[in-house]
Amino acid sequence: MDRGLYIAASGMLAEQIRQDQIANDLANASTPGYKADRTTQRTFNDLLLRNSATGATVGPQSTAVQVDRTVTDFTPAPARDTGEPLDFAITGEGFFAVQTPQGTRYTRNGQFALDAQGRLVTAQGYAVLDAGNQPITSGNGTVDPRRIGVFALSGPRKQGDSLVTGTPTGAAAGSVRSGALESSNADAARSMVDMIDSMRAFEAGQKVIQAIDETLGKAATQVGSTS
Repeated sequence: MDRGLYIAASGMLAEQIRQDQIANDLANASTPGYKADRTTQRTFNDLLLRNSATGATVGPQSTAVQVDRTVTDFTPAPARDTGEPLDFAITGEGFFAVQTPQGTRYTRNGQFALDAQGRLVTAQGYAVLDAGNQPITSGNGTVDPRRIGVFALSGPRKQGDSLVTGTPTGAAAGSVRSGALESSNADAARSMVDMIDSMRAFEAGQKVIQAIDETLGKAATQVGSTS
C-alpha cells in the first residue's frame, strides 16, 4: 500500500480532532468562566529534529502527523456585570471549589443559585465550598463573596467544559466579586479562522488521497496492459 495514503489519512484524522476542539470552543464562547483549548500537532520531521537534539535513536516513520496534546488556556478573562446577587467572578487567579459525587472539583464559572436547603450550588446542583471546604448556606437569599473559597491549583486539567481537577496548594491571590460573571476566554473570531484553516488542511489531505488513488488506478489498468 502506498505510504502516501497513510500520511494523508493521518493528517485528516489529526484535523478532525482539531475541528472537534475548535467546535467545542465556539459552542462555549458565551459560557461563563469557560477556558479555551489548543490542539498541537507534530510531524515526523519534528520528531526527527527532537531526537537528533537529544541523541536518541530515530525510530521508523509511521504516520506523518499526529495530535501531540491538547492544552487549556487558563488565562483569566474579563468579568461582566450581571446585577444578579448570586453571580460571582474571580478577579485574578484561582478557582471556586465545588463538591461533586466524584469528590471536590474546581471551576471559574460563578453562576450560582440557592437550593431548597439554602445551600449555594452550581447549575448542576453541586455545593459551593468555603475556604474550609464546607458548603455555604444562606438564610436571606444573598451570600457575602468573602465567604466563598478561592483556591490555587497545581497542574489544573479540564474535566468537561466547566469543571477542573488539580492539586490544591492553598488560597489563591484572586478575590471574589459579586454581581458579575467571568467571560469565556474563547475567541470566536480566532476559532473561526482556525476552523477555516483546519478545513483547508483536511481538504488538502482528501485531494492527495484522490490523486494517489487515480495514480494507482492508472498503474493497474494502463501500465499493466502495456506489452
